[in-house]
Amino acid sequence: MKPLAFEYKRVEFTTQALEWLQEAGENARILAGGQSLVILLNMRLAQPTYLLDISHCQELNYIRQDKNMLCIGASTTQAQLQYWSDLSVVSPLLAEAIPFISHYQIRNRGTVVGSIAHADPSAELPLCLATLGGQVVLHSRKGSRELHAADFQQGMLTTAKKNNEMVTEVRFPVAKEGHGYAFDEFALRRGDFAIVACAVEAGPEYICLGVGGVADKPVVVQWPRSQQALFSQYLNDLAWALQAQDDQHASAAYRRHLVRVLGQKTIETAISRCSRKEG
Repeated sequence: MKPLAFEYKRVEFTTQALEWLQEAGENARILAGGQSLVILLNMRLAQPTYLLDISHCQELNYIRQDKNMLCIGASTTQAQLQYWSDLSVVSPLLAEAIPFISHYQIRNRGTVVGSIAHADPSAELPLCLATLGGQVVLHSRKGSRELHAADFQQGMLTTAKKNNEMVTEVRFPVAKEGHGYAFDEFALRRGDFAIVACAVEAGPEYICLGVGGVADKPVVVQWPRSQQALFSQYLNDLAWALQAQDDQHASAAYRRHLVRVLGQKTIETAISRCSRKEG
């Protein structure tokens, strides 16, 4: 199937996109890397009148550290972030997660912000943003606003973005001294959608665990490190609370099993990295 006819507009400056979004509203869609949107267009699940291509908008192509945040512009590709020389130091969680994103051909075109805005519950980048407690920056012609990751992603492919807004930047908190980070996922094949994915930030006082691929959006919990002996029980409780469903890829029981096993493994890895820094 092919998409319905639309008018293509190449965006050179952010102000252009915001003007067109204000005029067209729900009839316009932002195209960045197109790795998710083009599929929706071909299946006619998305039928915009206007397609606004920001992939050539240089003012939105950047990676920079601003105090305690790693800021990434809307036209920055996943490959650019993956091969950014400071990534493993500034954000070890992202450095470990990005290679799990599909295949390198997809990462060469797919954008970091596009993945966040698409809000797939199995996607790695929304999970990392939620686990770290990151932010999403939205702009419209009338102004801007910043949303916490938990407030931005509201469900499967559903966000708090308004029709006249575009996501211009996402912000990941940088790695904290003395904290350990780990990411892992299970998929039927490398590069497939995650059946279960886990991201962990372990600090001296707590661990923060994010789980993707089970609920309709990433779910993040925080437990005291002092209660580490109870983590297996906490993971079992979490596995049931996520209300996994059977589908063609895995049964609900298998997803619960993966939450327990993969969650425990990822937590232990993050804690071991935290311990090395503390020593």
